[in-house]
Amino acid sequence: MDLTDKECVERCRDGHPEDFGSLVDRYQKPLFSYLAARVGNFPQAEEAAQESFVRAFQSLNKLRKPESFYSWLLGIAARVAKEHFRSLEHRQRDCEAAETMMAGAADSGEEYPLEEAITALPETHRQVILLRYYERLSCQEVATRLGLPLGTVTKTLSRAYALLRQELAARESAEPTVNQT
Repeated sequence: MDLTDKECVERCRDGHPEDFGSLVDRYQKPLFSYLAARVGNFPQAEEAAQESFVRAFQSLNKLRKPESFYSWLLGIAARVAKEHFRSLEHRQRDCEAAETMMAGAADSGEEYPLEEAITALPETHRQVILLRYYERLSCQEVATRLGLPLGTVTKTLSRAYALLRQELAARESAEPTVNQT
């Protein structure tokens, strides 16, 4: 006998979390299709679907109308997809900023100007830069790894960029200029 959404939710709330599996089985394909259309990438849609189910399970007690589970789940999925796009935009901006810094540093004629500038950063700033760009972790993953709030990581990353720009600009202005006549 198949339980209704409402019955599954109520049973989960009453100490039977295994009944959430029925909801996952019921809505996994439609949720994946919904997210694939929004995200446009199957592996990312799959990851977003998993994240949506995890968030739904963790917030099950906040669901006011258990019979509306699917529409509530779609709302969660929409937020997950939106966060995904924000994360992609943020990563693109970060990569562009790093490329700009590297290009400017490469023009200075130093062998490894960016690496030297990173080495000169304070430890906390250096850690965030290294995890973000050399290990290619998302800001959320950096926050988890360092045990810091996400806001602290993004603020530290922003300050590290500013310090790197200052350091690279100082190195560039300290270079002797060659006059061509």
